[in-house]
Amino acid sequence: MTDKELRRLSRKELLEMLIEQMNENEELKQKLDRAESELKDRNIMIENAGSLAEAALKLNDVFEAADRAAQQYLENVRRMAEEGNDVS
Repeated sequence: MTDKELRRLSRKELLEMLIEQMNENEELKQKLDRAESELKDRNIMIENAGSLAEAALKLNDVFEAADRAAQQYLENVRRMAEEGNDVS
């Protein structure tokens, strides 16, 4: 709306426009608050996903070490069993 058009409006029309703009401004503030909250939640989820991925990698290392230990134990048991069979 141009300055000339604004000057032609009555005080009542100007106040109505102001109220409408204030209401729209309030709605936009609420939308912004919701968007910021959702962004914060998403950032927390991303941070947690990174932490979970790191934890999974560490657990993977633990499981690999346990698997190697179990394989070594089984090899020792087999070898001892074979040695026991050779003695008899």
